[in-house]
Amino acid sequence: MTDRELLEIGDDKSLLLVDDDEPFLRRLARAMEKRGFEPELAGSVAAGKAIATARPPAYAVVDLRLEDGNGLDVVELLRERRPGARIIVLTGYGAIATAVAAVKIGATDYLSKPADANDITAALLANGDALPPPPENPMSADRVRWEHIQRVYELCNRNVSETARRLNMHRRTLQRILAKRSPR
Repeated sequence: MTDRELLEIGDDKSLLLVDDDEPFLRRLARAMEKRGFEPELAGSVAAGKAIATARPPAYAVVDLRLEDGNGLDVVELLRERRPGARIIVLTGYGAIATAVAAVKIGATDYLSKPADANDITAALLANGDALPPPPENPMSADRVRWEHIQRVYELCNRNVSETARRLNMHRRTLQRILAKRSPR
């Protein structure tokens, strides 16, 4: 993407970052501050909604799955409070259905973790229909598979037998996959 396809940050540099992974949230805030934004941090849906209500920002990066609920609730409130806000939904559990839901309620874009500050900045400042460039280091196929298995495992309340049944996989095979570290 050339510089001409990116918008300028503008006068209002306010940026709401909502994520329950505190170390990631702090690193992202520092990186976005270096890029000219003025980040405000929230570690939960409730804190994100409070900031969106009191001081609706011009930009937002919202994690989809938070400990106290769904980040789409923050996106929806922010869209009501500030219709022109540019909102990115960020998640470690990328799925087409959630991407569609995020965009339908007003998200500008949807990025899967791991996304770095450059990817997020490009998505926040993408001009209209211009797509941000593909990520420099996309997830490997093994990592995508592992993330999907972890997601189904969590949705099945960490029940190995039920997860194996839903994934149409042998229970022992699933147990071996779950015992390993995540691929890069």
